[in-house]
Amino acid sequence: MTTNDNAAGENLERLNENLAQVERLSQRLVEVMGRHKPLRKDLNAPNQEVFANAATAYWTEMMNNPGKVLEQQLDFWAKSVKHFVDAQHLIAQGRIEAPEDPTPQDRRFKNPLWQSNPYFNFIKQQYLLNSKAIADAVDGLEGLDDLEKHRIEYFSQQIIDMMSPTNFLGTNPDALEKAVETEGLSLIKGLENMIADLESNNGELIVTLADENAFEIGRNIATTPGKVVFRNHMFELLQYSPTTETVHEVPLIIFPPWINKYYILDLKEQNSMIKWAVDQGYTVFIVSWINPDRSYANIGMEEYINDGFMVAFDEVKKLTKQKQVNAVGYCIAGTTLHLTLSLMKKRKDKSVKSATFFTCLTDFADQGEFTPFLQNDFIDGIDDEINEEGILRSFIMQRTFSFLRSNDLIYGPAIKSYMMGEAPPAFDLLYWNGDGSGLPGKMAHQYLRRLCQDNQFVNEGVELCGETLHISDVDVPVISITCETDHIARWKDCYRGFQQTKSKNKTFVVSESGHIAGIVNPPSKKKYGHYTNSDLTVDSDTWMKEADYNEGSWWPLWDTWLSSRSGKQIAAREPGDSEHPVLCDAPGTYVAVKATR
Repeated sequence: MTTNDNAAGENLERLNENLAQVERLSQRLVEVMGRHKPLRKDLNAPNQEVFANAATAYWTEMMNNPGKVLEQQLDFWAKSVKHFVDAQHLIAQGRIEAPEDPTPQDRRFKNPLWQSNPYFNFIKQQYLLNSKAIADAVDGLEGLDDLEKHRIEYFSQQIIDMMSPTNFLGTNPDALEKAVETEGLSLIKGLENMIADLESNNGELIVTLADENAFEIGRNIATTPGKVVFRNHMFELLQYSPTTETVHEVPLIIFPPWINKYYILDLKEQNSMIKWAVDQGYTVFIVSWINPDRSYANIGMEEYINDGFMVAFDEVKKLTKQKQVNAVGYCIAGTTLHLTLSLMKKRKDKSVKSATFFTCLTDFADQGEFTPFLQNDFIDGIDDEINEEGILRSFIMQRTFSFLRSNDLIYGPAIKSYMMGEAPPAFDLLYWNGDGSGLPGKMAHQYLRRLCQDNQFVNEGVELCGETLHISDVDVPVISITCETDHIARWKDCYRGFQQTKSKNKTFVVSESGHIAGIVNPPSKKKYGHYTNSDLTVDSDTWMKEADYNEGSWWPLWDTWLSSRSGKQIAAREPGDSEHPVLCDAPGTYVAVKATR
């Protein structure tokens, strides 16, 4: 027996041992799933009526216009048969190669084998043919209203993405090559990764996107020096230590969204908006929201306004001995800042000198990519969930956001983790993305029903805190920062709501990039530019057509806008005072609390 034979035999033996280990891990997987409490069905899929209506529309079209439907089917059949014949013809000629490939480039199929290997190329081409046939059939449906059509398009695309051959071991050349190269070890590591994710999420399969051991809050993220100077049942108030000898007289307070943690604005020193604002000479405060457990079931928007925003304003005014503050609201906190400003107008409270909004929606007439999920079948399911659990658990929201970009945030990471056996990357942004917060049941219900579905804030007004709050009540100087490719708060929708405020002084900016990168865009990176246009009377398309493009970050523009509303320079303030003793160092304690599963 040759040396090569011995080596081959040893490799085969190791491969068999590793495959046996896979079988043992599979038993562990069965045990994990045996303890799984399934999520309610109405949060996993739309009402079956959606698909029934689509099927009815398809068969109605078949009866009324059979030529059109048959033409689509015959085109698909012809292309499929030709594809098969081309592949067979090459094999008959003894040419083990792929047939001509007219399909478009797709980053899922970047392995050269998708182009050169006849097996993988045939599967890829047929999948893309199938995908196009489904998309064309849905596009040709008639008799559905716009909402039904939108939902069918979305859910059919989800099926298309799910059935990609890259998502299955037997048809993924990257995973198969890795399995052979590692003698099956990659499959073992992949199963271990999958089981760990299942165990971490009570049997729910949620892919870990970042190496959770690579980061520690307060050590290598959320490190800007500061102190916790106030705490109640809703939030901790962080005040940051000055880095300049003098500061602007009017303080700046930032309200982050409570769906995630505040440190998106303080990931690391190089891209920390908080540190940058401190370095520009502002006295910066930020709210670190409580991560609610089931005892917060009856906390509503009223508590976020009164015990959150209003209390924070009062404490910052006391700490700085000022009558006014400048406020920032990010995403849902921006929406709630609008509500709070409306309430303050009713109460004749002038504590806010100016307001800044990051990616903030107020007019939900067009729900964008969230439309499929903001209908009664899903919201009824959420109501049932919060009635049972007391909160809307974080992983449900995280999963919904992920499905809006399923190839990037679900299938791609799952392939790397579960089929390739790779460890998740040490990526701070993805770590933050996975460190979510739940929503109190009452608050979630109010936000989804009154604001998202009924759009009360810009229509008849929303009843909160004993008042009818309306966007037209907002009249302080305002600036809105939106993001060009934001799929969560589309800039055109933000613009439509922003136009409806009654502020005489308002500025609108569109940053390049998306919901996070467009905001966390430090000038030092010189990466994304931004658009400006002072004419807010025109529609969004005209606004963008006539806008000026500006190189670089919008942060300096905001600094100019904000500094002109921040008063004179005074001696820098250290965190806390005699009435607000320092409770602990930043980043505080609330930020470390993990979401209830």
